[in-house]
This record gives sequence, structure tokens and C-alpha cells, in this order.
Amino acid sequence: MEIFKTKKALQDYLESARLQHKKIALVPTMGALHQGHISLIDYAKPLSDIIVCSIFVNPTQFNDPNDLAKYPRPIANDIQLLEAANCDILFQPSVEEMYSADEKWSLDLGNLANIWEGEKRPGHFQGVTQIVYKLFSLVQPDIACFGQKDFQQVMVIQHMIQVKQLAIELAICPIIRAENGLALSSRNSRLSETALEEALALSRVLSWTKENFQRLPLSELNSEALRQLSASEGVEVEYFAICESRSLEQATSIADDKQYVALLTAWVGGVRLIDNMILN
Repeated sequence: MEIFKTKKALQDYLESARLQHKKIALVPTMGALHQGHISLIDYAKPLSDIIVCSIFVNPTQFNDPNDLAKYPRPIANDIQLLEAANCDILFQPSVEEMYSADEKWSLDLGNLANIWEGEKRPGHFQGVTQIVYKLFSLVQPDIACFGQKDFQQVMVIQHMIQVKQLAIELAICPIIRAENGLALSSRNSRLSETALEEALALSRVLSWTKENFQRLPLSELNSEALRQLSASEGVEVEYFAICESRSLEQATSIADDKQYVALLTAWVGGVRLIDNMILN
């Protein structure tokens, strides 16, 4: 695996690959890799000739400086995982390499910027699109792989691709879960054994919602899901919502020709966890 820390070194390498008409896939990450990230690399393998994985803890998407400081950075383990997965390139730049001091960025995200994660973390998606657009411009991938677990983020990236008219195929890769149902997340490493057990309530409620989606009215699905969550030891719900999957507007009725997703964010053991499940 080649490791690059500067934009120029990566660009020079990829320019040679493009001259050979090689198809490039990008897997953007913030590190602290787990099997969910590796599944994105596996997804990209049959679709590309070269896989670029970026590891960059992006400061502009953190609202809380403490959250940024606490974000795990086990780079030696990350490199080991990427090598075992036969990733071709790791791009691991510094903040100074990616940002100048006086940068400004603003992208009209419509209502996606104001609901759910957008409401709870103001400016977060501006930071996400800022760094992803930089990576897209640098790597110029044919395909970009993102995990479904950050569902609203994927919809934001899809919106940016359309607004900027980028010739990039967006691959939404399924959530990878532990055998007990817990969605894999870099933040899980901060959970105690007790909190790991308590966090299982999230996937249980999402699974129950999916099982009953065609059977119960929306009002009952919402109220019962919230009842189950409030009765779960150690779980403090931030929001639960059943939404139309592209706009993420909360559903008031169900149309046969639309897809729906249940979004869930909660605090468990002092750690903010997000999860979701496609319902139909």
C-alpha cells in the first residue's frame, strides 16, 4: 500500500493511473477504522482498479472542540487493517495540508441543513461538504463509497454531487452490524461494557419498526418506538423519526412509490450514537 501525506504526491501518482485509464474509487474516512470501513473497501474492489482511502479527522465538521479532541486516532492499527484489506493508497494529510488560514465555504443544502443532524449540529454538514469536495477535486474518483450508517450525510453528499454537477458515482454501502445487532462505529470504542449492552436498544427498536412498518399506522410506530427507547436503561433519546429517504422530511403518510428510513440518535454512556434502518 502506498501512503501519501501531500496533495501533490497523491496527484502525481493518480495522474499516471489515469493515463493508463484506471478506474479510481475513493473511501473517505476519519480513521479509527473497523469492519464497517473495510466493507466499503471490499465494495469498491470489483468496481475499480485503484482504491484510495483517506484518513483525516476534519476539524470543520466538529461543533464541540472536546469531541474533536476525544476522537480516536489509532493510525498504526488503521494502516494494518488497510494493508490486510489490500487497499492500494492511503492519503493521510495534515490539517495544514488541507486548509489554509482564510478559507471560506458555503453550499446551499436546502432543508437537509436544518433537520435532524443539521439542527443538532449546526454547520456540521458545511464542514462535511467542504472536506469531501476537496477530496473529490483532488482524487477525481469515478466512484465514492460512503456508509449508510451516516444516512443524512450520504444524502447531503448526493445533493452536493448534483449541485456541483460532478461525474462521480455515489455508492451507499450497507450498515455493518455486530452479531448482536449493534451498528459498528468508531465511537463504540468509548463505550463501557455496560453501555455496549445498553446500546443494543437502538438496533432492537429499529428492527421492531421495520417489522411493523407495513402493519401499524405511523403514529403508533412513532409512539411505541419512543416508549421502548424511554424504557431502555441508560438510553437518552435525542430524536427518532420515520422519514422519506431522499428529502428526510418526516413522513405524515406512506406512498407506495417512495422509500422510507427510520433515523435514531441517542446518548448511551456519555457517547452520542446514531443508527438508522431502511424500512421498505
